[in-house]
Amino acid sequence: MEVCYQLPVLPLDRPVPKHVLSRRGAISFSSSSSLFGAPDPRQLSQRRGAISYDSSDQTALYIRMLGACVIFKQLFSRDVRVRSQVGFEPERRGSHPYLGVDFRTLHSHAELVGSIPARRIRRLFSFQRHLLTSRLLRGTPHLSPLHFLDEDYCGQAKCMLEKVGSWNFDIFLFDRLTNGNSLISLTLYLLTHYGLIELFQLDMVKVRRFLVLVQEDYHNHNPYHNSVHAADVTQAMHCYLKEPKLAKSLTSCDVLLGLLAAATHDLDHPGVNQPFLVKTNHYLAALYRNTSVLENHHWRSAVGLLRETELFSHLPTEDSLNMERQLGSLILATDISRQNEYLSKFRTHLDQEDLCLGNTSHRHFVLQMALKCADICNPCRPWELSKQWSEKVTEEFFHQGDIEKKHKLEVSPLCDSETNSIADVQIGFMTYVVEPLFAEWARFSDTRLSQTMLGHLCLNKASWNAMQPEEAEGEQAAATEEPCSRALPQGSQEC
Repeated sequence: MEVCYQLPVLPLDRPVPKHVLSRRGAISFSSSSSLFGAPDPRQLSQRRGAISYDSSDQTALYIRMLGACVIFKQLFSRDVRVRSQVGFEPERRGSHPYLGVDFRTLHSHAELVGSIPARRIRRLFSFQRHLLTSRLLRGTPHLSPLHFLDEDYCGQAKCMLEKVGSWNFDIFLFDRLTNGNSLISLTLYLLTHYGLIELFQLDMVKVRRFLVLVQEDYHNHNPYHNSVHAADVTQAMHCYLKEPKLAKSLTSCDVLLGLLAAATHDLDHPGVNQPFLVKTNHYLAALYRNTSVLENHHWRSAVGLLRETELFSHLPTEDSLNMERQLGSLILATDISRQNEYLSKFRTHLDQEDLCLGNTSHRHFVLQMALKCADICNPCRPWELSKQWSEKVTEEFFHQGDIEKKHKLEVSPLCDSETNSIADVQIGFMTYVVEPLFAEWARFSDTRLSQTMLGHLCLNKASWNAMQPEEAEGEQAAATEEPCSRALPQGSQEC
């Protein structure tokens, strides 16, 4: 039975030129094509782009396929993890083995080896739902009847997007409802919501292809640094962009850069930290001279995708390069090793009351601080969400520690599961990193959202303290004596 998933048709009044047929991008196949027999898949994999050819009616179509989701995935998103399952050799960007450790499978579970993970199966077989969701986001009605289950899921995702500005937005639920495509759906919705696609005259096909490549360049085997984390940071960034001081001061270019930086800030993250790359003499550490190694890689990876998809190719060269530089400046600010540097500068500005958001450099600095807050805002979320993130990031830390022990390396701080617990890691992180940053952010933007975040932070820290062993009861009592005066009622959690 032939199943055809089809986005809006772009009819032509003349045959498709030959140069279109050789264009890079996602290929669509008609029933008369030789998908089921003739060409070598290796030849097909060289074709990329947004337009393909149907030899039966000489019509250019946006993505059309015959249920060959695996082949579509390998062609459209260059996901060599899928390609390797159909006979292609892995060659994924930025993934290099160390001591026999492949970053692509560093955090994968042993029971999944040799078989397609259940998550991958769900994503492949419900691709129809993802296409419908993208259609609904653009306000385009579907052309054929779909299963009620798919419509129900898309309806729930659409309802969630209507409340995307809520601080208790459940990104885990949204990721399930969008079939593992939370980063694509959320970012595309926000770009449309702010009117950035029309304002910057962005090609929708290029935007979609860029977002697909971004999502697929995150290692979803990582417990924490994956595309769901990127979507969560993007949603938090949206909440900050709505704050009165920023909303009335930021330009459209600032908003575009803020959203793109949030979506790409951990692009191609290997699931290990910078000290691990440095101590193992990884080529990235040598390339960036042991300075902001991961952040430099995330930035260059994002620029590579911008250029590959030609997202800004219609802009003047100088404008395009300037946006790439500013994107890099935002992503580099997320380096946790430079936390005190940025925090001291922010505190000095607030003490001297000399932050002027009419000044371009000051506005960019505030955008950097907003991204830093969005990147580590998990402890400021409601407990049900914060706890899940805490467990995921600690799992990733402990897995790195296990790898270091296996290869007789010095175990990085917070990565030893034998000497650290989740509560230990989280309490230390909240006390020395999160609290100082969000206290200063509340000084800058003393709003309901800021008070809500500090209230959740206080409650979450108390919850982790309650999980400490008996010897920590004294500290717990001291921590809980101070009332969580900044906490808001249960019903006031929207920004």
